[in-house]
Amino acid sequence: MSDQSSASEAKGFLGWVEKTGNKLPDPVFLFFYFIIALVVISIVCSALGVSATLNDQVLGGMPDSQKARFGIGADGIISAVSLISADNIQRLWVEMPATFTHFHPLGYVLVVMLGAGVAERSGLFAAAMRSAVRGAPTFLLTPVVALVAMVGNHAADAAYVVLIPLAGVLFAAAGRHPLAGIGAAFAGVSGGFSANLFPGQLDALLYGITEQAAEILAADYDANIAGNTYFIIALLFIYLPIIWFVTDKIIEPRLGTWNPADGEESASYAAEDQPLTDRQKKGLGRAGLALIGVIALWLFMTYGPGTPLIAEELCPPDSAAAGTCNPITNYGPLFRSLVAGFLVLFLATGWAYGAAAGTIKNHRDLVAMMAEAMKDMGYYLVLAFAAAHFVAMFGWSNLGLISAVHGAGAIETSGLPLPILLGLIVLFSAMINLFVGSASAKWALLAPVMVPMLMLLNVSPDGATAVYRVGDSATNIITPLMVYFPLILVFAQRWVRDFGLGSLTAMMIPYSLWMLISGVLLVVAWVYLGWDLGPGAPMEYTLPSTE
Repeated sequence: MSDQSSASEAKGFLGWVEKTGNKLPDPVFLFFYFIIALVVISIVCSALGVSATLNDQVLGGMPDSQKARFGIGADGIISAVSLISADNIQRLWVEMPATFTHFHPLGYVLVVMLGAGVAERSGLFAAAMRSAVRGAPTFLLTPVVALVAMVGNHAADAAYVVLIPLAGVLFAAAGRHPLAGIGAAFAGVSGGFSANLFPGQLDALLYGITEQAAEILAADYDANIAGNTYFIIALLFIYLPIIWFVTDKIIEPRLGTWNPADGEESASYAAEDQPLTDRQKKGLGRAGLALIGVIALWLFMTYGPGTPLIAEELCPPDSAAAGTCNPITNYGPLFRSLVAGFLVLFLATGWAYGAAAGTIKNHRDLVAMMAEAMKDMGYYLVLAFAAAHFVAMFGWSNLGLISAVHGAGAIETSGLPLPILLGLIVLFSAMINLFVGSASAKWALLAPVMVPMLMLLNVSPDGATAVYRVGDSATNIITPLMVYFPLILVFAQRWVRDFGLGSLTAMMIPYSLWMLISGVLLVVAWVYLGWDLGPGAPMEYTLPSTE
């Protein structure tokens, strides 16, 4: 295969995106540069006396400990604080270990990945995806690939490395253009990264940052990683027909008839479409039993004797009947247990599959897979260290809360309808995503302002998270800076040798535009309808009151 990466640079706007983005530093250093800029801005703002005044509602609901944290007096004034003040310099060096280890996303992600690493390395994710798409009827091949791709993004690397090339093989075997299969799978895995049937690793990652940002105004805020469940399910059922339509009616007709002579021999990749072995089928069966067992265990802990995952004292039956409390609040322990639940789920199903398929021969193999998963998280740990300090120092300077207060005030003064505002935030996130690919890096930058600002406008942290993730995923598939973009190009060049970077970007633009437009419309409609975003996660939010 010839190397087309240097000869196929995109022109125009996309070329500018690629060149500009390539000049950006690594996200880790990007955070360090932001910290330097933040220090300078904090010094200037402190010297100029920049401040904001909290209204009586916010001030009345803020506990004394939170007021002391931001230096807020009885007048409700919050002032910018220089990050080179003696207190902040001391805090930086003395609290550095705590700043890092108390970064909420860190624990959430590492716990989930301990189990997900076993499920991936045992071969469970790959086998499950192959099993799901191989038997699909020809006329349903596109929607099945798209559905498995969106659900399969829980498998992270496995979805890109296994499903996308497999989709090309399956389309070719069905007499269809293999690049159409690659496009549909790429759109599902990456463009539909926030669409799914149930929460997973991404929710744990984002909600850790959301929780830390929400605590700026509500010190006791607890994240519920199931808080976007209804929304991501709705996204899946909206994106599914969109990917189907774009693939079959726009992309495939433009690709024309595929000529096998245009690429390498498809037989070279026939192994990707091999049927599952008996041991792999047995492994999937055992994994299914393990899945049922974990679900049954959580149901027992929720509704069984003692109900350890339900705090019934928060809303007793009498109070619920009288309408003085919402019984969904009793399920707080259940929602907070889901991070551990995903660890157990992935660990149990991965172990069950591996033991039957022969990829896990003893407990040492299991431990080795968990250790390998943690090795893969090495870069994330470095990124989390930088992000944790940026977020913490943003809080120490008071600039996050000041920006949120002034931003909310400006929006109220402008009279801009809330649904339109949220739609614009989706578009803003989509634009930023063209240059900074990491979902956690972008959210760590945006959340300290966006989450409290929207809370002041009566939008819940769950709503802020949902709005962000729509824009974050829709443009993944058209930016060359997306980490898997070169790999997808290699997959495409297996079938069409001269398929370049610009060709791949052009192929994916219709998916991106339709997904972005539909995502914005969904956000706007969701606000107007006032639906909950997940169990116990309304779109509206009222700041707590201490009265």
